[in-house]
Parts: sequence; C-alpha cells; structure tokens
Amino acid sequence: MNLHSYFRSSASFRVRIALNLKGLAYDYVPVHLLRGDHKKPAYAAISADTLVPLLETDGERLSQSMAIIEYLDETHPAPPLLPADALGRAKVRALAQSIACDIHPINNLRVLKYLVRELQVDEAAKNAWYRHWCRVGLEAFERQLAQLPVATYCYGPTPTLADCCLVPQIFNAARMAVSFDGLPRTMAAYEACMALPAFAQAQPSACPDNE
Repeated sequence: MNLHSYFRSSASFRVRIALNLKGLAYDYVPVHLLRGDHKKPAYAAISADTLVPLLETDGERLSQSMAIIEYLDETHPAPPLLPADALGRAKVRALAQSIACDIHPINNLRVLKYLVRELQVDEAAKNAWYRHWCRVGLEAFERQLAQLPVATYCYGPTPTLADCCLVPQIFNAARMAVSFDGLPRTMAAYEACMALPAFAQAQPSACPDNE
C-alpha cells in the first residue's frame, strides 16, 4: 500500500493511525501541501480531488479519510474500529463526523489560505477564526461524550474511528493555542490514545516529511 500524505494533514493523520492500529505496512509518499504539490499535474493525474490522503491498494486508489478508514475496517476487521452493533456504530460515526464534518472543513489549510489571500484577513484574525470554531466544535464533542458511559477512549475500552479523528484535531488545536479547559472526557480519551504506539508513531513528528 502507498499512502500519499502530508505530515500536518489531520485527515492523513487519521489514516496513519488506522493503518497502525490494524498493523498494516505501507509506503509513505509525501505530498507537500504548502508548496502546492497536490495541485501539480503528476498528483492531479492520480487524485481527482487533489487532496490528501490518497491510499493506493490492490490496484485501486481511494480518497477521503473517512472512506479509507471504513474500507480498511471492512477489509481488515481486526481490531475493529466500529462497534459490532448498529447503535454503537451510529454513535461512533456521530463523534467522528463532529470533527471530520463540523470542525475540520472550516479550519483546514485551503480555507485559512483563502481567508488570508482572498479576503485579506490578517494573521491574528485568521488565528482567532480557527480558535473560535475549533473550540465551539470541541465543546460540542465534550457534550456528546458526557451523554455516553464513561470509557477509556471516546467510545468503549478500545480505540475507534472517533479516536482516529480526535487525536489529529487535538494536535492541530494545540499548535494553534486552542484552550482545552473544561474538556475532561475529550482530553482523557486523547491522553489514553497517545499512550498507544499506534497513535504516537502516526504523529507529525514521526513522519518522514516532517520539517
């Protein structure tokens, strides 16, 4: 398997975690987003959305981190990243999508670049935007966790799709100085995840393109 990835991409980070949890070997193919490598013809020829991550496996190319992770979970079911019951799967997906669909899209690199380049927002205002929407989203995530039974991870005694999404978001939020006060369940799940090699070895500092 080849994973086209950028070390700071939280979507790529999610997939790196999932691959590690599954014990799957892969070749890391760096795509430097800040330099615009994802827009160059060579990458655009294999990636229709010109985004990362892109997973090449069994002669196929898969995009979008959530789809990739669910594919990995279906084709390599142990350990499972989604509960066995339909209700549990729905709750884990809701947690994961709170990050992947609510927090991440309005705070990813291309949105922040648009704020600065097209709307002429200064650095302080851009950072305030990020911190505001990230904090709002994390507070909502915490409220969701508070409605669930107490668990080591986001949902239950083992990491799930929700944890694959949470950890990269916390990494990015920390880099942008988002406050984590008042998020006890969220941060407890994060700390539990980071004690596992699968998460620690997927972090940006462990990536070959880390700069």
